[in-house]
Amino acid sequence: MNTIVALLIAPVLGLLTTAFLPSSVANANVGRLRVATTTLVAAQLLLACILALAYLASAGAPLAFSVFEDLHDAPLGFSVYYDGASALMLTLVSFVGLVVSRFSVRYLDGEALQGRYFRWLGFTIGAVSLMVIAGNLLLFFAAWVMTSFGLHQLLLHYRRRESAHRAAWTKFAISRLGDVFLVSALVLTFRSFGTLELSALFDSVGQAGATQSAAVQAAIGWLLMLGAATKSAQFPFHTWLPDTMETPTPVSALMHAGIVNAGGYLMIRMSPLVASAPAALTTLALVGGFTACFAGVVMMTQPSVKRALAYSTIAQMGFMMLQCGLGAYSAAMLHIIAHSLYKAHAFLSSGSVVADSLATGGARSLTPGIARSAACFVAAGAAVAVAYLTVAETAGVHASSKPGGLVLAFLLCLALTTWGWRVLACGGARAATGGLAALSLLCLTYIGGYLVVQHFIARSSVAPLIQPGMAAAPLAIAGAFVALLALHVAVVARFRPQWLEAARVHAANGFYVDALFQRVFAAAR
Repeated sequence: MNTIVALLIAPVLGLLTTAFLPSSVANANVGRLRVATTTLVAAQLLLACILALAYLASAGAPLAFSVFEDLHDAPLGFSVYYDGASALMLTLVSFVGLVVSRFSVRYLDGEALQGRYFRWLGFTIGAVSLMVIAGNLLLFFAAWVMTSFGLHQLLLHYRRRESAHRAAWTKFAISRLGDVFLVSALVLTFRSFGTLELSALFDSVGQAGATQSAAVQAAIGWLLMLGAATKSAQFPFHTWLPDTMETPTPVSALMHAGIVNAGGYLMIRMSPLVASAPAALTTLALVGGFTACFAGVVMMTQPSVKRALAYSTIAQMGFMMLQCGLGAYSAAMLHIIAHSLYKAHAFLSSGSVVADSLATGGARSLTPGIARSAACFVAAGAAVAVAYLTVAETAGVHASSKPGGLVLAFLLCLALTTWGWRVLACGGARAATGGLAALSLLCLTYIGGYLVVQHFIARSSVAPLIQPGMAAAPLAIAGAFVALLALHVAVVARFRPQWLEAARVHAANGFYVDALFQRVFAAAR
């Protein structure tokens, strides 16, 4: 297996070297460059799939080795750490990268600067891949920064657009803030444990309680949490994401389906360290829950398809961070995979949304009476509860025994109930029968996917410590999502009091958080 992992380094390094091509050379040889980029990503995907299958067939022990033995004891070591989390993320990044690369061939065909585009696309995919398999925290940070730098170049593909520069500058400033948090965490980690190698570091964490102060470990957890929050567009660091719509659509797909997940991957990868900072994780859960609700409200008011998708990503990243904060790392990883695949498809097909709407005659609105609507909601809730409990008990998944399991199970049932309610309220008996069957299938699919992901990352994640006084956080999160559901019902049922109309105007403007950041960064420029 070591040989296969060593072979994997070749396409990663090949993708990284595309950045060294001068733009003039890249633009003059665009045909060769896009073939080379697509071929390297395809080779990486093939090797990633082979590695993932080999990992499943093996005992599942993490694989760690140094590529250059003479650097093994240095703070910066070119080493690989491959486990279940790496296997899933590398396969996901490679698949999305290949789809985006292939889509870009036709999307940018005929443009004068498409050589420069493929140059930085290959570099960015290579940087994300290196970050996923990095076995050294300093190498992880270097790949983290390279990912940000490559994305910055892609955001500036259309250099004459002032809005593209404004969005890239905002993203650059917020990313550098995240870098400060991460560098500070690395310095504390090296001073406390004497190593930045992940394998040695994770082995030391178990015995750290006897040699390291709880305050130092908590500080490391807080810094890692803050770095992840800024990278994953959590409130109030989300403002750059909706403003990046001036970039080519394939870049939006890559960014929303892959790069923005880096914060969640950091939390999963470093869960042995952040487990000793339960207060930081509780704060992350609250921030993630607020971000999800905030972005969900703003998303409903956006007239632009791509801006609505951007706020959808912010909401999804908030929910993913909520899962990480609750210690549900398997659920968070499943969320990353599902959201990446969905959001890549959503962006790459955004150009046909108008034609699809005309073809389907537009979405049907919910117009039944209050009594029928309430009855349908109760029926959908009962059906979801029965389906979830039946499937969960059959599969042996007990929410009460999982970190954050009860609140996440409640939110899952709430989401399925909302969908089932609309199906029952708007359709006839045939639609209701199909909808109820679909609810059961969705429960089965989710729990099956959860078990597969849990099998992969069971050895990669560590559940956080539980402290008294933090039990109120899940209740507050559940209450916030219930309030969001009530707002959704009011909008769908066309209940429009005056105060709600006034709030809609503020929500359409992102509650002016974007305007505040724009004013600050415009002055800084």
